[in-house]
Amino acid sequence: MPSELLLKIFSYLDAVTLLCIGCVNKRLYHLASDNLIWIRIYSTAFSPKRSNWKVNSVEKTAVSVSLLSVKDKEAGYWKKEYIAKQIASVKAALAPILRPVNPYTGLPVKVKEALRVSGLGWVIILKDKNEKEYIMEHVDLSINDASVTVVWYSKNWPSLATLSTLDLCGVTPVFMDQHKVPTKNGPRWHSLIAKYNLSSLTESTMIGCDGLIRIFCLNPGLLLGLWKMEEELAFVMAHLHFHQLMERSTLGSATVPYELPPHSPFLDDDPEYGLHGYHLHVDMHSGGVSYLCGTFRNLFSKKGNIENGYVKLIVISLKNNAQHLPLIGKVGLSWRTDIFEGCLKSCYVMDLTLLDESGKPFWCFSSPVCMRSPPRPSEGPNFLGQEYYVDYLDSAGKVHLELVWIEETEEYFIVDLALYLSVAKVNHWFGTKY
Repeated sequence: MPSELLLKIFSYLDAVTLLCIGCVNKRLYHLASDNLIWIRIYSTAFSPKRSNWKVNSVEKTAVSVSLLSVKDKEAGYWKKEYIAKQIASVKAALAPILRPVNPYTGLPVKVKEALRVSGLGWVIILKDKNEKEYIMEHVDLSINDASVTVVWYSKNWPSLATLSTLDLCGVTPVFMDQHKVPTKNGPRWHSLIAKYNLSSLTESTMIGCDGLIRIFCLNPGLLLGLWKMEEELAFVMAHLHFHQLMERSTLGSATVPYELPPHSPFLDDDPEYGLHGYHLHVDMHSGGVSYLCGTFRNLFSKKGNIENGYVKLIVISLKNNAQHLPLIGKVGLSWRTDIFEGCLKSCYVMDLTLLDESGKPFWCFSSPVCMRSPPRPSEGPNFLGQEYYVDYLDSAGKVHLELVWIEETEEYFIVDLALYLSVAKVNHWFGTKY
């Protein structure tokens, strides 16, 4: 078909359809990027609103635009301008929604509304050893106090033995119409959040099992459930902390994650600057049930407590019975697929948000954790019950938690909770030299 006829046909199409046509082949891509077509779309969408009631047609609107602005621009210029303006309009709509923050967590309050306005969802991209990709749309998600839990399960997973990596991406419609439900078949923007190596599914990364599945944890915050019999994927579960969630899920590219803006420390002549004034918010949960959700204020340390590259913050003291806290309900990590569901009694999800003295998020994560029996008896006070511990580690610090199971009341009590902040992180954040 002659290009002139195709251009005439394309002039009647909307922006979404034009982008889809551009994916067919090189010729249609260039024709569907025609500046004259896109300047009409751009002018119709973004021209100043007129006071008269008469609506101009697309053709009449285009007449008001100088033909010089079409001829002088490179091919595809007005398509890029239209997409950039659409993305900017969504960002502008999100800014006031994300501005209000919870005074206890320092995190956005209206995350659910932000997800609706942006049309944000998440996909995982499984890549096999021949670079073939399998894109899986999320099946379910739940919004917690400080995180989002996203779940994928299917009857048609590719064979685990053939897979090499898993990419977790946020996906948003390139064009967002707030009056319509976004379609999965329309053009979407992919933002890489994290890349995982599936060869890391070893005994060291397994955190628990039951009669049907074994569960593996890959940092940051990813759970993979494998069927015990077949050693194939049963489900994937991602835990995404609210901090910078919208930015990480929308502002990266398909191959490069969003990079946080450089942090500029606020300098202070306090001799123990950066060692006090911390506020901790912690939520321990699974399957929509919270076992402990609390805030601990004015945490501090001393220079003498800096050991082995860490600053120690004591949140709950082993020696102070008044600080010990129970976990409410039957603790366990809930999982499900389209056929089965279950609960691992020794695991749950921990969301941690640590704010500095100015109320800015200093350290945030959402991750599955596992309760284990200590390798040797505790040297502290003797408790009337089985003792367990939980350890978490990343580049910003580590968490150590000790619990006791009280048989009479059938509940866990937290008897010790300490944070160990990386000295390198503290020095970078506050401009200190500890």
